[in-house]
Amino acid sequence: MKTVLKYLGSYFKHVDKVLPLICIAITVFDIFLVNSMVTTGIIDQSTANTQLAAAILGISAGFIISFIDYKLLSKYWFIYTPIALILQLLLFVPSLRIEIDDDLAWLRLGRFTLQPSDVLKFVFIITLATHISKLGDKINSIKHLLLVCVHGLFPVALIMYQGDAGSALVFLFIFICMLFMGGLSWKYLVAGLACVPVVGYVAWNFIMQDHHRRRFLILFDKEMQQEEILGDYLQQYRGTIAMGSGQLSGLGFDSDNYTYTPFLENDFVFSYIGMTLGFIGCMAVVIALAVLCLKLLSNASGAPDPLGKLMCVGVFAMVFFHCVINIGMALTVVPVIGIPLPFISQGGTSMMMTHICMGLVMSTSWHREKPKHMFYTEKD
Repeated sequence: MKTVLKYLGSYFKHVDKVLPLICIAITVFDIFLVNSMVTTGIIDQSTANTQLAAAILGISAGFIISFIDYKLLSKYWFIYTPIALILQLLLFVPSLRIEIDDDLAWLRLGRFTLQPSDVLKFVFIITLATHISKLGDKINSIKHLLLVCVHGLFPVALIMYQGDAGSALVFLFIFICMLFMGGLSWKYLVAGLACVPVVGYVAWNFIMQDHHRRRFLILFDKEMQQEEILGDYLQQYRGTIAMGSGQLSGLGFDSDNYTYTPFLENDFVFSYIGMTLGFIGCMAVVIALAVLCLKLLSNASGAPDPLGKLMCVGVFAMVFFHCVINIGMALTVVPVIGIPLPFISQGGTSMMMTHICMGLVMSTSWHREKPKHMFYTEKD
């Protein structure tokens, strides 16, 4: 018993306390927001209960992950990686998937649904960090760089093929950030930038589907916007009106003047915040998420080794991209690609796995003190 108490005391002394407090504070706000949606009739009580359960499970799982040495998680990647890949591949089984507009993103598992790409993001960050950290300076050799690119771009291609362009872009951004953090030579970065126009041309003409292209074009074509007010432009049009209706301090949670917007509880939750809490509420959320991103970068700079730094950068890239794109969708500056706002959008899998990713970052701070670690994997 004394050993356990001593261990727990050491844990709470050395683990990062600020990061979980930020995450829990945002999550508490989300639970309050989700329950307000029940009151306003946007979602039902069972959906709110699912979000609460996912938050509790996610926070608990995040702390459990933080206890485990991140080097151990890296060492045994071959155990959990096949599970994540199998879940992703199960989306090809018609009886298990939920298909929306040719987007294969959700599995139906009994009474529950699961978005496998959220699980794969966690695994991807660990495996790519492991791969890059083991290469060290060899990352700039052609052979090793090509293998890293296969590693990084395989999930992008798989998920894009399944129709989930938003999640595919998240993986791509994580890959680019971790590759840069891993010491990629500037000559490759310059070459990559030079290839952007060619890649953009190929993606636009041969990879993107018609509805993807329309979502981009509609942002700049006023005539198309008028034509699609009840079609492709409906979400952003209604979301902009909803956000603007809140003005400075919002309409509150008992107004009769709400503006209906499809998927207001997840993709356009930022519009709901603007409608109910106004500009002040929106800015508070932006500041909280910005502080979270800065804290993740701070953890990356203080990580004890390249593996830990890469893991922290991977989690930062995921959270940052989600925040920028989700808020950008609500502000009508980026197309609608179905990316949730971390800890705030309704979605059990996203809530759980984001907290688990935070646990991975916490593990890098907890396991700086070598002699005090449970699950420590290296000899002192």
